[in-house]
Amino acid sequence: MAATSFIAASLLRRAALPLGFALSHPLKTNNLSHHTTPLTPFLTPRLTSSASGLCHLAQAVKGDVAELLKSVGDKTVIEEVKRILEMARRASSRREVLHTNFLTPPVIRESMLALTKLADLKAVSQGGYPQAERCRISVGHPEVLTSDPDIIAALSITGNFGFQPCSHGDFLGAILGTGIAREKVGDVILQGEKGAQVIIVPELIEFLMTSLDKVGNVPVSVTKIPLISIDYEPPSTKSFKTIEASARIDAIASAGFKISRSKLVDLIRDGDVRLNWTPVTKNGATLKAGDIVSVRGKGRLKMGEINTTRKGKFAIELIRYLITVT
Repeated sequence: MAATSFIAASLLRRAALPLGFALSHPLKTNNLSHHTTPLTPFLTPRLTSSASGLCHLAQAVKGDVAELLKSVGDKTVIEEVKRILEMARRASSRREVLHTNFLTPPVIRESMLALTKLADLKAVSQGGYPQAERCRISVGHPEVLTSDPDIIAALSITGNFGFQPCSHGDFLGAILGTGIAREKVGDVILQGEKGAQVIIVPELIEFLMTSLDKVGNVPVSVTKIPLISIDYEPPSTKSFKTIEASARIDAIASAGFKISRSKLVDLIRDGDVRLNWTPVTKNGATLKAGDIVSVRGKGRLKMGEINTTRKGKFAIELIRYLITVT
């Protein structure tokens, strides 16, 4: 036990460096940021989350970082989960509240599952509204983390988009073009001709309000809005079925997005295809039910039920998202 505690302590000391960097460099940083909550009296602890699905509250029990990492199902996110677990141990032992930056759904899912196995810890994940995909995780000792931290803010970007409609990529590109790092920005929610609403870390509100003046060729104004004013509608979807000889991503995605297989291979090579928010490097990756494939400029595709036909082919239900928010 003593050896395990020593190793955990050394890991936490190494984790302290990126935490400090996040404080001194608010625009370009990693996925960990720091906030210390003073030990003052609190109201009755809130044991319900402000968000559903991936964004939920976790009450943790005993566990070990090395053992917890073995249970991570998505190995592409293991390093990020490791940093969050180390941050959680530090937060609990020092009676602090620490926060990540905005995380992708796979990292949120694996981290929250692992955090439920740590002792003397609470973790809450927030994205600004119940259906949020990109969220921030806050961790701390149960006696300190007694309410949802105020670490999420929202902005409205408005302009005359009636004749020059802009895509999600246009809005996100304009925001990142000001120098803000991607992990400081949550969901981007399109509002049609009105523009878009953006979830962001509170410390960058004033910067973006003064720095962003155009999206595409459209002049815009940026104003802060309360979280309760977020206007979200579930994305429109279209479901259909396809029969393919294999469950490879190049075969299924080409059918789902109605593009040639050779074109999809080119998109994979150019880094424009993601599987569960992770860039795809091989066109032979095998898909399973629940997987989400996104193609830059084309949208998102979710794998539904997959069955095998009598002839050994794959009958696959595909759900095409016509509008994306993240």
